[in-house]
Amino acid sequence: MSRIVVLGGGFAGLEAIRVLERRLGGREDVELLLVSDHNYLLFTPLLPQVASSLVEPRHIIQPIRDIRGSRRFRFRRDRVLDVDLAGRRVMLAEGAVPFDRLVIALGGTTPSFGISGVEEYALPYKHLGDAILLRDHLIDLAEHADHEPDGDVRRRMLTVCVVGGGYTGVELVAELHDFFHSYVVPRYRGIGAGDYHLVVLEAGEEILRGVHPTLAARANRRLGRDGIEVRTRTRVTRVLPGAVEVAGGEPIVAGLIVWAAGVKGHPALAHLPVAHDRLGRMVVNSFLQIPGHPEVYGAGDAVSIEGKPEASIPIIPAALAHGRLVAENIVADLAGRALRPIDFAPRGMLVSLGEKDAVVEVMGFRFSGYPAWLFWNALHLLKLVGVRKQLQVALDWSLARFFPRDSAIMREVPRCPICAHHAVAPKERDVA
Repeated sequence: MSRIVVLGGGFAGLEAIRVLERRLGGREDVELLLVSDHNYLLFTPLLPQVASSLVEPRHIIQPIRDIRGSRRFRFRRDRVLDVDLAGRRVMLAEGAVPFDRLVIALGGTTPSFGISGVEEYALPYKHLGDAILLRDHLIDLAEHADHEPDGDVRRRMLTVCVVGGGYTGVELVAELHDFFHSYVVPRYRGIGAGDYHLVVLEAGEEILRGVHPTLAARANRRLGRDGIEVRTRTRVTRVLPGAVEVAGGEPIVAGLIVWAAGVKGHPALAHLPVAHDRLGRMVVNSFLQIPGHPEVYGAGDAVSIEGKPEASIPIIPAALAHGRLVAENIVADLAGRALRPIDFAPRGMLVSLGEKDAVVEVMGFRFSGYPAWLFWNALHLLKLVGVRKQLQVALDWSLARFFPRDSAIMREVPRCPICAHHAVAPKERDVA
């Protein structure tokens, strides 16, 4: 019996196990096992809409067992602690699992870059629980600012600083603007249009690196028209309770600080005796194998492909391409056929800029505005797994045209960081 283990229930891992099932599911001499610490697939492109109360959290997740349906592969919800490459074992929180072939698709985490205060005083933005917690903190800020008589204090409370000017940071800040503009200002009588302030900090030369310069400039102009302050060439040096220190400038006082800066390798893989890139991702060859361990493959945000930077971008299409290729190469290896190298380059970039606006580049065509926004919505709705989730999200979008967003706080949150100098407690954030 040959056991093939796939680590990670994200897009890369699920694509790998799906293709393996299709190609090997009928063989009695092959056992397929998927391991993930979450029992659902998270549709990450819609996370900003959870934070802005536009979409219900459960509508962007799909249980893995529902996705599996009648397929034969086994699923185990468990946490990966380590991988013993020499002994061909995966060390899990609830025991060890041997493997004959392994696919590592654990995804990545958001790096702090060693900056003091990030873990203590900034909200992470990676998982479903992070978006829910951010939503609750935003509403809590509005609740307290609504009855704050001092205008300067109120404006400091309603300043939200997003660190990271990539896709995640830009789409998030655009959604937050919609939330404040279309919901908070009309319904909180003590808050005016000039009381909230959104800031994006980007250490690089420009926001949306990887997007065509014309579209990136268009996005920058749109954010500026919405009153969102975009600071490029701005390196964060320290995060304090209610403030961000930047190199060569005055500290930025903020009621909430969101950390959305980059992707680094999964911590469970940090000590593996393999090459890592500067972000801590495992380096794999063009066949997505770990050099020296041809039975172990890597896919998704967890890996960097040697000599293929365009195929190593942490985006969903790349993760899907990785997952398909590792599965096909495992099938080829079992059959004694030659493996196929990765052949992937992004065919397009889509960035939402909030309600009725987006920038899109698809197969050389570039457009923006309302048509791009419709295309963004249609494509992401199509890519949701399952008709049920597609209908739920479509209904959320439709209801938002006629009814207000839900401002009920879903869990207990402390008073705002400006008033109480509160550091976000780790136990509150650990809710993925």
